[in-house]
Amino acid sequence: MRIWAKSGIKGSTGLEVKRMGDTEQEHDRLRLPTLGQMWRQGAAKLREAGAEEADADAELLLLHLLGIGKTELLRDLREPAALAADGLDRWERLLARRAAGEPVQYVTGEQFFYGRRFEVGPGVLIPRPETELLAEAVLEAGGRSSLTVLDVGTGSGILAVTLAAERPEWRVLASDLSEDALSRASSNAETHGVSARVAFYQGDLLEPFMSGPVVDVLVSNPPYIPSGDVPGLQREVKDHEPRLALDGGEDGLNPYRAMSSQLGRLPRLPRLVAWEVGAGQADDVAELLRAAAEWDSVRFVVDYAGIKRHVIAERYG
Repeated sequence: MRIWAKSGIKGSTGLEVKRMGDTEQEHDRLRLPTLGQMWRQGAAKLREAGAEEADADAELLLLHLLGIGKTELLRDLREPAALAADGLDRWERLLARRAAGEPVQYVTGEQFFYGRRFEVGPGVLIPRPETELLAEAVLEAGGRSSLTVLDVGTGSGILAVTLAAERPEWRVLASDLSEDALSRASSNAETHGVSARVAFYQGDLLEPFMSGPVVDVLVSNPPYIPSGDVPGLQREVKDHEPRLALDGGEDGLNPYRAMSSQLGRLPRLPRLVAWEVGAGQADDVAELLRAAAEWDSVRFVVDYAGIKRHVIAERYG
């Protein structure tokens, strides 16, 4: 037992004493970096590696490591990090993966969409914020009557699951060419308690539905990057996200041409078609839809950057 002058319990000498083990643990705690230091140092490392959103990425990685929310992080920024024995090593490994170009969403295995956590990873496109506007447009236009909704190219299932969760009256079909994507989407549907109302199909665009069932709403966020533009995308995108979910052919419009030509072969024309498109593609996609069928309205939804990002075609009858 070691004698200390300022803290602990009093020994026979009248001085306060503290057990060595307790003191060593206190010293270890004080030697740990604070949450704020970990955040700043992590962001600096990512910035040096060329990450465009280094501060935000470091924050997401730290929240993932600690299993806490942003409120707790901001509250405890000056506190030593409560880490497991291998915590700092895990932190360095997370930073190394992101610094090497792996998307932060693949590192953490998750992305939030429309207020819900979705499991993501290699093999599925990472959900983008502008796609939430597509979900909003479909929810508003579809109302609350009983409908059958088809999500083509479902990926991680963000649209199919969100629409099913927001509208218990709707039956949702979801298709994808990728078996890995369908597995991920099915897992997300189960996580959010809608698996009983979402049916998954493997196939190319509308081909699995030529013989039914009848679809009231068709929604899709298909590949729309022109093939020649793919090599110039951010490394996080071109080197990690699936090309199948990115490459839309020479001008990026191949999936829209194919689906427009398939519309007339469905058992019945959907009353609502809602597609996400690339920058500068909205007018061309609108013309494809007008050529494919008679619509009462063809309109655009503008995204946060002022780009016509979604094309909405409706029949009111």
